[in-house]
Amino acid sequence: QVQLVQSGGGLVQAGDSLRLSCAASGRTFSSYVMGWFRQAPGKEREFVATISWSGGNTYYADSVEGRFTISRDNAKNTSYLQMNSLKPEDTAVYYCAANAGWGSMFEEDGYDYWGQGTQVTVSS
Repeated sequence: QVQLVQSGGGLVQAGDSLRLSCAASGRTFSSYVMGWFRQAPGKEREFVATISWSGGNTYYADSVEGRFTISRDNAKNTSYLQMNSLKPEDTAVYYCAANAGWGSMFEEDGYDYWGQGTQVTVSS
């Protein structure tokens, strides 16, 4: 069992940066693929980024490629999402998630545990 607790987020202006954190309980954090998803008002939850167990492989949605960076610190049981050059269309509730390795890294159905979500609002 893994519990994920998110922090960060808030209200920023277009062009600003934010960093989201996702702290995991348990001693097996390094065995999970970590991902970030987001859900904008009136839309379905969508994939944002994912990172492998070791952190050696990362993948991004086209909409955030080059602006967002996913990372992890296995010693601290924490995953991060650094968001730069934020746009109003990035406004959403952001969720971190842990994948035990049996499902797709890119689909929310592939993830086993979810954080509580954190609001990111980007004003123009």
